[in-house]
Amino acid sequence: MTTKRDFYEILGIAKNASDAEVKKAFRRLAMKYHPDRNQGDKEAEAKFKEVQEAYEVLSDAQKRAAYDQFGHAGVGGQGGFGGQGGFGGQGGFGDFGDIFDVIFGQGRRGGGGHGHRQTRAQRGADLRFNLALTLEDAVLGKEIKINVPTLVTCTDCHGSGAAKGSTPSTCPDCQGSGQIHIQQGFFAVQQTCPRCHGNGQVITNPCQKCHGQGRIKEQKTLSVKIPAGVDNGDRIRLAGEGEAGLHGGPAGDLFVQVQVKAHDIFERHGTDLHCHVPIDFVTAAVGGEIEVPTLSGKVMLKIPAETQTGKMFRLRGKGVKSLRSSMIGDLLCHVLVETPVNLSREQKEMLQQFSQSIKTDGKSHSPKAQSWFDKVKKFIEDIKH
Repeated sequence: MTTKRDFYEILGIAKNASDAEVKKAFRRLAMKYHPDRNQGDKEAEAKFKEVQEAYEVLSDAQKRAAYDQFGHAGVGGQGGFGGQGGFGGQGGFGDFGDIFDVIFGQGRRGGGGHGHRQTRAQRGADLRFNLALTLEDAVLGKEIKINVPTLVTCTDCHGSGAAKGSTPSTCPDCQGSGQIHIQQGFFAVQQTCPRCHGNGQVITNPCQKCHGQGRIKEQKTLSVKIPAGVDNGDRIRLAGEGEAGLHGGPAGDLFVQVQVKAHDIFERHGTDLHCHVPIDFVTAAVGGEIEVPTLSGKVMLKIPAETQTGKMFRLRGKGVKSLRSSMIGDLLCHVLVETPVNLSREQKEMLQQFSQSIKTDGKSHSPKAQSWFDKVKKFIEDIKH
């Protein structure tokens, strides 16, 4: 009577090898000795049977424990894949595709002995809705109703896709597994079943309302609460308001993407607002008060004498409330001194007299202009030298 070799020795692994190491060793040896790659080689066929038998025992926790304690006697009568008819037998590998079945845990085409799996529930797709807001609505917050086109669960078939009084049937191509195997030589390719698209079931009597899809197109009206302080690019998530799921799967989410429209007066930079305020040159020269707008109403801004164009005035707390804290930004007013237009001859003469008077009083009334002309004079002198 021939003494059987140690299963660990056959696979070339240690007795404390992990399940992953057992599988890796089996895959390597099965690829090496498989009959499709060694046609007519009786020695390779015998080694392949040994590898099969060793793997069947060592990949099963209970069988492996019995083998570790009692040796081959502990798994007697369970001699593995090769013990029940060799390659063509019930327990053997009829083709190279079976190796992939064992290694990756996939059922073979036809599903013999594996049973039919349940139709896979699929989560609905997330949706995006672009929402254009005025600056006022973005800064102050508002509740807005939106209309969103989406897919909802069919009310006639309740998402099954089958007509009333009928149910989906097991796919005849994959026998409910959702996968098929294509064999080419010693290569096996697993693919999603083209008939049921991986669902494991087909609908022979589709619902008339959704035409077997389980979902129908519909426009939903939703109320969106816009928090104060949202800005361009911010997203508001409405959980479960996306597309309905398939086969009982959960609905996706709806993401409302905020786009703030340009404003006629204000520009936003973070939590601050900016605006340009034109003033006449008399007010700029002698000072005064002007009225400026804010998002909460009008306020008076005091302009000191001798204000130059570009001067910035800060109105604290008149900006935007931060979305993430209680901080409120400021309103920054940039002054633009405006040159008068449409002057009468008399007005022009008065301005000329005014100009002559400030040129002859011996004082400097335009410090920036004087500084600029001094720089120009020096520049020209440097060029000459």
